[in-house]
This record gives sequence, C-alpha cells and structure tokens, in this order.
Amino acid sequence: MIHLEFNSESENEGIARVLAATYMMKFDPTMEEMADVKTAVSEAVTNCIVHGYEDDQGKICMDISNEGSVLKIVIEDFGVGIPDVKQAMEPMYTTKPDEERTGMGFSFMEAFMDKIEVSSESGKGTRVIMEKKVTGK
Repeated sequence: MIHLEFNSESENEGIARVLAATYMMKFDPTMEEMADVKTAVSEAVTNCIVHGYEDDQGKICMDISNEGSVLKIVIEDFGVGIPDVKQAMEPMYTTKPDEERTGMGFSFMEAFMDKIEVSSESGKGTRVIMEKKVTGK
C-alpha cells in the first residue's frame, strides 16, 4: 500500500495522477485502463480542492492498494463535507454553477471505475473509495 498526504493545491492533482499510474504499472494495464484511473483520480482530487476546501488550504490523503488485480484508491479530505451525497452524485448537479462547473465529477468516477463509494459528514470531510479490476494487456 502507498499512502500520500498533500496540500489541496491544484498542481498536486497531477502528482496524484502520476502516483496512481506508477502503482498500476505492475499490472501491465492497457492504455484505456490507465486513462480511466488517471481521470477518476483527477476528478476526486479536484473535488477535494474545489468543493471540500472551497479553494482554501487543507490536506488530502490518498491510499493506493490492491487485492490481486483489483486496484483500490481512497481519496479523502477533511473539509466542509457534502450535506447530501446522493444529490451530489446526480449527473449535472453542481454547487458552483457560476464557476461553470459541469457537475459530472462523480459521474466520470462511476463511468471509469468498477466501484465507487462516497461517504461524507458535514464539517468533517469526504471519503471516496474507488476500485478497478485491471485486466492488463
């Protein structure tokens, strides 16, 4: 398992993507699998930065592990939390329409990963658990 803690700065989203991609290399993933995971990680980390901390500073934790060929990525913030997770996961739902946010972050995560679980508590943060079976080349 790999554990990474980083500040909620937009440039750190790229570090999270690279770390996930590097960890995946041991599975000899297809280009599509690699792109799917990198996109899902990007969406999860961006949600932490933009919504969890509302562009303020905070910590984001990312854990990457696997059971066999199933990759598990946990991304967690300790920000404002999500009052209604079910509503937040609806396609096109956004709390920031004035910033031209599409509201598709969770939808992309669901589309690109095999399993996604989101838990959140107002004032305490949000935890996203994503899994993907990597079939490889």
